[in-house]
Amino acid sequence: MRSCTAQSGVRLYEYIHQSSRKSLNATNALLKPSNGSPAPSLITRPSTQCRSLHSIPLCPFPSPKLRPKAPPTSLSLQSKRHFKRPRKPLPGAKRAYIALGSNVGDRIAMIEQACNEMDAGGKILVLRTSSLWETKAMYVEDQEDFINGVCEIGTFLKPIELLDELQRIENKMGRVKLVDKGPRNIDLDILVYGSEKVSTDRLQIPHPLMLEREFVLRPLCDIAPDFKIQVPGRVGKRMTAHLGEIKPDPKMGPVTPLGRTQCLPRLSNQATKIMSIINVTPDSFSDGGKNYNLDEISLTATIKSHIAAGATILDIGGQSTRPGAVQVSPQEELSRVLPAIKLIRSLPEAENIAISVDTYRASVAEAAIEAGADIINDISAGQMDKDMLPTIARLGCTYCMMHMRGTPETMTQMTDYSPRGVIQGLTMELRRRLFEADAAGIRRWRIILDPGIGFAKDVDQNLGIIRSLNNLRRWTRHDSLPWLVGASRKTFIGEITGVEEPENRTFGTAAVVTAAIQGGADIVRVHDVEEMAQVVKMADAIYRV
Repeated sequence: MRSCTAQSGVRLYEYIHQSSRKSLNATNALLKPSNGSPAPSLITRPSTQCRSLHSIPLCPFPSPKLRPKAPPTSLSLQSKRHFKRPRKPLPGAKRAYIALGSNVGDRIAMIEQACNEMDAGGKILVLRTSSLWETKAMYVEDQEDFINGVCEIGTFLKPIELLDELQRIENKMGRVKLVDKGPRNIDLDILVYGSEKVSTDRLQIPHPLMLEREFVLRPLCDIAPDFKIQVPGRVGKRMTAHLGEIKPDPKMGPVTPLGRTQCLPRLSNQATKIMSIINVTPDSFSDGGKNYNLDEISLTATIKSHIAAGATILDIGGQSTRPGAVQVSPQEELSRVLPAIKLIRSLPEAENIAISVDTYRASVAEAAIEAGADIINDISAGQMDKDMLPTIARLGCTYCMMHMRGTPETMTQMTDYSPRGVIQGLTMELRRRLFEADAAGIRRWRIILDPGIGFAKDVDQNLGIIRSLNNLRRWTRHDSLPWLVGASRKTFIGEITGVEEPENRTFGTAAVVTAAIQGGADIVRVHDVEEMAQVVKMADAIYRV
């Protein structure tokens, strides 16, 4: 996002290949220990290790002409960030906003690497992150699409020292600048530094072009919608007001990494993702025992049938969360889940499939990610295990946060949302959980939200949520985050239709899935994959045009 004063005859795609090779070589050296003394730390915390680029699950948004074939390895122990508690800057630290961008190689992995580098040095603390947005290139259009975001940081560095530190990170990651505003594997720019104004040959703060760039304002509005900026010749307005003055780009949308080769772009015509349910439990409410203690051949057949029917995410559950279910030990839960993960990872048909694990336990989540899972699907959004949020932050995986009150044993007694009602109650409580996730260090672009159909809600409340799904994004003030809806075979469907047996509630589930897609659901979680895949195709054809 630096100024462009001259044209270059260098072919941009030739540049891409040159900088990609250099960035790959630089990345491989990121974990080498330093012989020098550690720099003064911004906060009191254990030392942070940087994540190897190859240990970050791939997504399908590397530059289309550069799709490196990286090994499908899970996050390694050496790749984790080591935050033991919610991170708070020391008093007196300056707050600043940094723009993040990449359009070379695995773009999301590059941005995550840069954030981890900022945290690792001890001079910068990443406080919050925006969603990531995929955008067309501006100014120099003969290049690949960008992934852009913004992070809020705390630092004791002065503005020019902060610029030096960011450029050090860029150089360490192999950035080569041959063309102004041309392709780059990583771009880190200071947008705002407290209330200070800086104007030198090297640095201008506030960033002089930020208010004309939708790819800056949208992610900035994710985390600071009410922030006001004073720019010469412009009246101080909130970020949302500045964003409203720009003609929106309909092709610009947020993206969420789901797995090694899969991301979820949020565009109006984007196909709905299908998450299939594979419960390896003896006592789940609708399919208990169906996949429990199956031999490998039978479970393989089930998995392949779900994939063939159209599932792109497989959600494995090893602990029933129905009311009154016996809570098994973490060891028992893992004994059910891990074999299924390893089996899926061994199947060629599942190469591009994201694996989700339905658990509220941090220890199970960590073991599952190490075994090859990509997503943790937590019914409690971290409330049932105090270690869950910091564990997710350390693992760096995608995290589905569902709204629920109480526990599976008590939730049916916690349906009173007066005086505001279920919609406002749900959104306020989810916003608090998102605040806690930010404080724990979870990257915003790794979060999926779930309104928790059937969890601490009665029949009318479930229907109200489905009717108001399209408003939930606005009311949570996080309209760039994707939403998952899981209403498959739920009790309220049986109460309305009079169908007692959960496995016979296919038609009622189909109606709810259709309504959810109309309301903007990005992912639907279902048991009957073949039937619901047809419903999704039809609903997408009607509502996602």
